[in-house]
Amino acid sequence: MIELTEGALPVECELTTEQVAALVTARAVRVGPGPRAGLWKVRDNGYVGAAVIGGVEVRITPKTPVDRVFFLLGYARRPRGWRQEEVNAGEHAELLPALAHAYAMAADRALRQGVLQGYLEMEEALPVIRGRIREADQLRRRYGLPLPVEVRYDDYTVDIAENRLLLAASARLLRLPGLAVQTRKTLRHVIARLAGVTALVPGRPLPAWLSSRINTRYHTALGLAELVLRGASYELDDGTAVRVNGLLVEMWRVFEDFVTVALTEALRPHGGRSELQDKRHHLDHGQRVLLKPDLVRYVVDAGGKEIPAAVVDSKYKISAGPGGHGADLYQMLAYCTALGLERGHLVYAKGEAEPYRHVVRGAGIEIAQHAIDLTLQPADLLGAIERLAGSIIRSDGDRELESCRSW
Repeated sequence: MIELTEGALPVECELTTEQVAALVTARAVRVGPGPRAGLWKVRDNGYVGAAVIGGVEVRITPKTPVDRVFFLLGYARRPRGWRQEEVNAGEHAELLPALAHAYAMAADRALRQGVLQGYLEMEEALPVIRGRIREADQLRRRYGLPLPVEVRYDDYTVDIAENRLLLAASARLLRLPGLAVQTRKTLRHVIARLAGVTALVPGRPLPAWLSSRINTRYHTALGLAELVLRGASYELDDGTAVRVNGLLVEMWRVFEDFVTVALTEALRPHGGRSELQDKRHHLDHGQRVLLKPDLVRYVVDAGGKEIPAAVVDSKYKISAGPGGHGADLYQMLAYCTALGLERGHLVYAKGEAEPYRHVVRGAGIEIAQHAIDLTLQPADLLGAIERLAGSIIRSDGDRELESCRSW
């Protein structure tokens, strides 16, 4: 087992050639040669969680408190419905045991009032008529015979999307290592309560569910269940999907999703419209170089035309290389140039960069560098995002920078 901490120094460990090849292929960690043959240096590669890769169990502890990671994940998915007080990570410092504990408690709490039931559309061949006859299927499959009857009807059952997600997440967590005895006991109890629910087919998309008053008590458990199930796979830079026997979370994606979603909510009262991952802009007239800023805010000008008013890009870590965050500045300069803006905004996690304002020589463009402290309590963290939104709205660069420094 290899135990790592996000952003910490590499750990030296003995690995076989096959194990090194598996770790390098998965890209969940970075592997480099050690001081002697057979000894390797292993460090994190932007992921946190736990997984078994090539027979090696890897555990990566996030540098951000686990309960704060839960908040970032949950808020990005449901900014207006995430209830942090219902997510209890217990005393666990590692992501996987903490997530399993929080999910088990939430699922058990959701099922205490009974298993949720709902209507499910069924299509079957029955000896009696129930619901509506599927006439086309009856003629095609039964060749004019009166029985059985091809029918479609609504069945009131526990076999609905919400319960299928809870069953799948519970079963998956039970297969993973490192869970506390009490957590495993609670998960088994949850599975027993979900008798009659169909297991999900591996590899198929997760079933969709709609938030409603009826399933309110399920909301927190369902949010955590989706984190468990989506954390079982991730995509490499080339788009290749990789399945892992564990749960890994990309912290840069968590940070990016939270900043853009929370900033969209904070900008909403100021009017305009925010577009996430805007792919409508190119750097060149030939439209061969696609630009994809994390957030572009649009407003309507005096002529009734929608125009870009602000551009924001989030960066969880300083770019690697001798230029440090130089590559980030060049990227933002390209965004501002293509969008016709005089100011752009880079948002970092505090500790990776400090607030600063860069003035580009000969271009008349300013790039404001902001820093968000992820260790803040949720309410204070959202307050920092609101102040960031206010600084983006204001056109006075000096006041904007002063607001950044006040954090």
